Amino acid sequence: MQYNLLFRSLSAGSNQFFMQFLSRSFISLSFFLSVNSTCNFALANSAEMRSASSDSLGTVHSLVSFATKHLHIPYRSGGSSKKGFDCSGFVRYCFDKWNISLPHSSSAQAEHGETVKLDDARPGDLIFFKGNSAASERIGHVGIITEVAPGYVRFIHSAWKGGIRYDLLNASYYQKRFVAIKRLMD
Repeated sequence: MQYNLLFRSLSAGSNQFFMQFLSRSFISLSFFLSVNSTCNFALANSAEMRSASSDSLGTVHSLVSFATKHLHIPYRSGGSSKKGFDCSGFVRYCFDKWNISLPHSSSAQAEHGETVKLDDARPGDLIFFKGNSAASERIGHVGIITEVAPGYVRFIHSAWKGGIRYDLLNASYYQKRFVAIKRLMD
């Protein structure tokens, strides 16, 4: 009964109010639909652009994620399986999942890929070091970069002490032995 009275009062004396209400509602709805469709178009375009440019980023993210799943597996000289890895065996094992074949030697792996400046390093790049002696010129160790920020490079590798683990380039041990960065994935 109350609804009936409300409807009668709207139709009898408030046609002007009702028409203004409808007009404003229509304008608001039109504006909302216009903005919504523009936003959806922009989102669709940015998603297409992201997927086109993120194929390699997705692959690199997958590689880093895969490598991380092997944290704490022990070091094993000459090892290339989940029973134990040496540094080049670990890198070879990880990249093999993406059909990138590498030799089982850090110095031989350094012959592959594109050399990258330290400032241009990014996750998924290989990072190479001298072996036991900082005075040596020979590459003897390799890892996979997992995170980069200004003045900060974190990598995952198989270390003689600790097996698969993270380390930082700015640690004096690695800073003294740093040789090069190579990119295998674009």
